[in-house]
This record gives sequence, structure tokens and C-alpha cells, in this order.
Amino acid sequence: MADKRKAALVRITGRVQGVCFRVWTRDEAERLGLAGWVRNESDGSVTALIAGADAAVDTMLGRFWKGPPGAAVASVASEDATEAPTGFRITR
Repeated sequence: MADKRKAALVRITGRVQGVCFRVWTRDEAERLGLAGWVRNESDGSVTALIAGADAAVDTMLGRFWKGPPGAAVASVASEDATEAPTGFRITR
């Protein structure tokens, strides 16, 4: 039986820029077999689209709360997404 798949658009706030959050996100997502992208926003937040197996997406959503060393995450807000990306990339 195939794993169920899902995608989530996630906005992370707090001290999440200038701490390698995007690189950390890419590395964690690739370890989990997720596809998507991550980018810095002009308001200081980080936005990510993650897609893959349900369990892997849920794991990544939990990991966003910790982030890389130096990060201080204030909030992680996610919503269901329908995009089906391939690979994982850092934008902006």
C-alpha cells in the first residue's frame, strides 16, 4: 500500500533569517525525502512549501519549531497546498 501524500505551505516567524534557516530547511527536507522550496520574506519570516509522504510532512512541521542553531521560532502556521513540486530548492 502506497503512503498517503500531502503538501503544506508553511510560514515561520521569529528569528529565522540570518541563521541559515533556508539551508537547514533544504537539508532536513531532503533527509525526509520531501520536495518543495523555501524562501525569505521581506517581513523577516520564512515561507516553505513541503510535499511528500504524510508522516514526513508532519515530521518536518514539528522540526520547524526548533529550526537550526541560532533560530528562535515564534510561530509555525501551515495550510494545505495542492502544488506538487519535484526536488527541493532555495529561492530568494
